[in-house]
Amino acid sequence: MAKIEQDIMTPPAEISEKAVIKKSSYAKNRAFYVYTLGSALLLGVVLFSIILFIGKTGLQVFNDVSPMEFFFSFTWDPYAEKYGAAVFILGTLSLTALTLVFAAPISLALAIFTVEVAPDWLKRILRPLLDLLVGIPSIVYGYLGLTILVPFIRSATGALVGDGLLAAAIVLTLMVLPTITRISDDAIAAVPTELREASYAMGSTRLQTIFRVILPAASPGILTAIILGMARAIGETMAVVMVIGNTAQLPTDLYTPTAVLTTTIVNQIIDVEFGSAWNNALYMMAFLLLIISTIMILVIRRIRTKGA
Repeated sequence: MAKIEQDIMTPPAEISEKAVIKKSSYAKNRAFYVYTLGSALLLGVVLFSIILFIGKTGLQVFNDVSPMEFFFSFTWDPYAEKYGAAVFILGTLSLTALTLVFAAPISLALAIFTVEVAPDWLKRILRPLLDLLVGIPSIVYGYLGLTILVPFIRSATGALVGDGLLAAAIVLTLMVLPTITRISDDAIAAVPTELREASYAMGSTRLQTIFRVILPAASPGILTAIILGMARAIGETMAVVMVIGNTAQLPTDLYTPTAVLTTTIVNQIIDVEFGSAWNNALYMMAFLLLIISTIMILVIRRIRTKGA
């Protein structure tokens, strides 16, 4: 009789303990869900607020300046109420294109060398070195460009000052090269070994295997790396402002001082009155940079959707 009573009493105690544990786990999971959801919503609200504020403030420039004048006029003279930003838009696009021409081939060649050619001991040196270069502050690159590169260009070309698109593009190339190389490195290394072995089994040389098998297979990842590098180049300010010359004029050659959207904003934002047409014009430039960056991010997401 006593054993029966003990058997009857024991199970409810175990069930109760399990129920407490389950309830505690549920509460923790629920709290974690609420915390992560709240963080995501907070981030979304902050980003939306930033975009809304910059866009709304920037669009107010068209109360004083026509869109035609802002986007297509080359005359930037705020003291005469002339706000033509075409010179900065073309300068930004030109600098990005020149950086792409310099950085993409070098970065891709370095990534191929790291994955397909270099011995293992050299790979163990190159990859950490590239990671280290990514972490160097941009102002360090700008200072080296100002004190070493610009005087070198001046003495080598006979240019009057040496500042301009060439100096800025070289500095940006050094800055984005590690980023493009490391992501391309990962994309090339992710190509299945079976593809290489099949190519060699058919009698292909290493060069043919690299250019006809490996690079096409890794092309989505390589393209993503290049776009990320260009996104960083477009938004870079501190390094560029030290070597581009910061003059609102169309350059006649690569050694003529000019300006881009980022450098104009950082140079002039402290002199303007909030709410003025000048201030709104600078915000419109920032909004343009935001739109360009967003388009690049959408392109990258589109590429990844296709299997990068």
